[in-house]
Amino acid sequence: MKIAIVTAYPPSKSSLNEYAHHFVRFLRKKSEVDQIYVLTDDLPSGQTYPAAPDPNQVIPMQIIPSWNFGDWRNPFRLLKTIRQLNPDIVFFNIHFASFADGKIAAALGLATPLLVKKAGYPTAVLLHNIMETVNLQSAGFSSNPILETAIRFSGNLITRLLLQADMVAVTIPKYVEILREKYNADNVFLIPHGAFDDEVTIPSFDLPAGPLKIMTFGKFGTYKKVEMLIEAFKLLQTTERPPLELVIAGSDSPNAAGYLAGVQQQYNDVPGLHFTGYVPEEDIPRIFGEAAAVVFPYTSTTGSSGVLHQAGSYAKAAVLPRLGDFAELIAEEGYTGEFFNPDSVPDLAQAIAKIIDNPQHRRQLGTQNFMASQGILMDEVVDWYLLHFETFLNQRSAATSPSALSRA
Repeated sequence: MKIAIVTAYPPSKSSLNEYAHHFVRFLRKKSEVDQIYVLTDDLPSGQTYPAAPDPNQVIPMQIIPSWNFGDWRNPFRLLKTIRQLNPDIVFFNIHFASFADGKIAAALGLATPLLVKKAGYPTAVLLHNIMETVNLQSAGFSSNPILETAIRFSGNLITRLLLQADMVAVTIPKYVEILREKYNADNVFLIPHGAFDDEVTIPSFDLPAGPLKIMTFGKFGTYKKVEMLIEAFKLLQTTERPPLELVIAGSDSPNAAGYLAGVQQQYNDVPGLHFTGYVPEEDIPRIFGEAAAVVFPYTSTTGSSGVLHQAGSYAKAAVLPRLGDFAELIAEEGYTGEFFNPDSVPDLAQAIAKIIDNPQHRRQLGTQNFMASQGILMDEVVDWYLLHFETFLNQRSAATSPSALSRA
C-alpha cells in the first residue's frame, strides 16, 4: 500500500504537526505499507525538511512540500503532486483552519479531498474538529453576528464537501452523532486520538530541583489566551510558597501573528515568567517532564486536545476549563484534573494551587491521566486506519473487477 498523507509535519510550525509526526512514526513500522509520501506545507526561506528522516525504519518515506498556508492554489498543487506519485490512498490530517486563516483560501483547501476523489484517488479524512462545536468568536474567526451566520452556513457546505471523501474519521463520539444525524453521513467512523508512546512505561513523578514549573503548551492568541493565566500566576506569587515559574511553551496561532510578543512585552516585569517559543519535537519530553502542572487556558475548544493526551502520557496533573468539548473528552476517555471557570482569575489560581501545594494530589491526578492516555496507543490507532483502508480498497477493487463489471 502506497499512502500519501496531506498534513503539516515537523519542523513546520503549523497545526497538527506533532500528531502527524507520531502517526507517521508508527505507520513506518507496518508491514502492510510499502511507501509513505508526506505532502506537507512549505517551510520559510532557508529551512528544509530532512531528506531521509528516521533512516533506520524500513518503510520508505518521502517528505514533499506541496502546499503553502494561505495560498488559494493549494488544491491544484496538491492534485498535481498526487497525480505524479499515484498513491493507493490519500489521507488528510486536517481541521477547518489547516490550509489558511482567510476564508476563501481555507474553503478551497478543504475542498481538496473531493477534488482528489473526483480525480480517481481513494480519499480518507481525519477531521479534528467540526463547525457545529466551534465558538467562532473565541476561536478568532468572527466577531460579527451576521458574518458568523454566513460562516456557519459556509461551514455546513464545506462539511458536506468533506463528507464526500470515501472515509471520514473523528476522535469524539459526539462528532459522529452530529455528522450522522445532521448530514445523514454513513461513512463516518470514530477512531480514538491515540497515545504517542511506543509502550506503556510508568513515568517518574519526580520534579527537577528548583522552582515549581507551571506550564502551558500550544499555539496561542485566538481561543487559547495566556493573560488570565499570567494574572493567576501573579496571584499565586502573593502567597507564601516555594518559588514558582510559569512556562509558556509554543508559538502564535496562524490567526494571531505577534500575539505572544505583545504579551511578553506587556508582562516583562513579572518574575519567573518564561516564553520558550516554538518547541522542537525532541524538546517536548523535557518541557512536559519538568512541569508540576499543565494548564489549559482555553476560552473555547475546536476538537480533541492533543496537548491533553501528551500531558497524560507524561503523567501530568491538568488544570482544565469547564467547557463542553473538554467535559466530553474527559467523560469519554477518563482524563481528570482541577477545573476552573474560564472567566475567573481567582478560580484559575485556586485550581493551580490545589495541585502545586499538594504533591500527593498531583500524583493522583497524573496517574489517572497517564492511565487514560495509555488506553489506546497510537500503534493500535494506526492499525485501525490500515484496516479501514484495506477494507475499502479491497471493496473498490472487487467492484471494478471484470467479473463485477460484467455482472453490472
